[in-house]
Amino acid sequence: MPSDYLFTSTARPAWWTTFRVYLEPAALRMLVLGFSAGLPLLLVLGTLSFWLREAGIDRTTIGYLSWVGLAYAFKWVWAPLVDRLPIPLLTRILGRRRSWLLLSQLAIVLGLVAMSFNDPQVALTPVVWGALAVAFGSATQDIALDAFRIESAAADRQAALAASYQTGYRLAMIWAGAGVLWIAAQVQTAGGAPYQHSAWQMAYLVMAASMALGLVTVMFSPEPQCRPMPPAKNALDWLRGALVEPFADFLHRYHWQAALILALIAIYRISDVVMGIMANPFYVDMGYSKEEVAAVTKIYGVIMTLAGAFIGGALAMRLGVMRVLMLGAVLSAASNLLFAALATRGHDLTGLIFVISADNLAGGIASAAFIAYLSSLTNVNYSATQYALFSSMMLLLPKFLAGYSGRYVDAFGYQHFFVATALLGLPVLLLVWLASRVKMVSMP
Repeated sequence: MPSDYLFTSTARPAWWTTFRVYLEPAALRMLVLGFSAGLPLLLVLGTLSFWLREAGIDRTTIGYLSWVGLAYAFKWVWAPLVDRLPIPLLTRILGRRRSWLLLSQLAIVLGLVAMSFNDPQVALTPVVWGALAVAFGSATQDIALDAFRIESAAADRQAALAASYQTGYRLAMIWAGAGVLWIAAQVQTAGGAPYQHSAWQMAYLVMAASMALGLVTVMFSPEPQCRPMPPAKNALDWLRGALVEPFADFLHRYHWQAALILALIAIYRISDVVMGIMANPFYVDMGYSKEEVAAVTKIYGVIMTLAGAFIGGALAMRLGVMRVLMLGAVLSAASNLLFAALATRGHDLTGLIFVISADNLAGGIASAAFIAYLSSLTNVNYSATQYALFSSMMLLLPKFLAGYSGRYVDAFGYQHFFVATALLGLPVLLLVWLASRVKMVSMP
């Protein structure tokens, strides 16, 4: 696709024709599948940390357990297998993309059920194994779904599919964030102990049942027409096509500048990711109730993120992606300083609303520009593998550092921690400035 595709058009369709694309079957399917993709993320990261903290698990342990999320950072390792390897019997029935989607969704369901039946206050290890199953299933679903989306429509429909996917993803985050807390609060016995495992068990079982939307959609979706692949002569030939060529293609297009691009991808969201692991323990320790956290951070916060994404997308069209990348980097780091100020105020609901407004708006702007940037780097001939590489690189270093976040808070306190996460964003500004001078390579 030409690099200037999104900015030029020989004939502009009517507004109704433009928006009618969101009612097409492919866009509606992507809305539901986006919901299926967004549901597991918080259940093994943000929401899980709230559950663990309420169960009395110490912050240092919660920080280390965030390394479960490294499954998303290493998904590029098995992305070539998802891209090319058939699943016995299942692939013959459903096709390559749908078979991997179905298998990964079943892994998510089983992992959530396993988590629900184990109380971390009694036995933490089974909960961790269940979370790992969910994380690996979710990461695999992301790989297959990115390829499914790219192959499901022509270039002029990709933006609409991405928007539908993001909308479904954000709706799922509301359900997996606010929904879980609301269900747990309603099931919890009035006047009982502050922590009741039965409440969280019911909440996670409902989340497992919610994956049925994705399972049904996969079963009734048409398999996209995949790019035909020449048969491999031997195992070495297959490995070269699956593992080497996608990465060699990227290096061939950008040469030494590939290192700069990968460095930017690796740390662009570092301030947000490292800070995010301690956000829910922070809410618990500041005395915010489940209902307050659900309403402010999980519902209102997601709405503000969506608003930021729309603003970021519009600004990228007007100003260019790299300028909005810079703006997003500045705002994301600066918003962490607001959390540092909030840490000095204790239980302050008005202050929380203000901070969440600024932080999620900034995050939405940064995410919109970053997704556009990643997409521009991908060669459609290696869609699953290359996009998995880029999205994995985005999480690897931040998730690793986030594992020490609880230990840092225990040693220095929340205020010092939030300031430190803001400072982590300073090198990002330099890398964005340098990357803006790299000429993007157009794809056929």
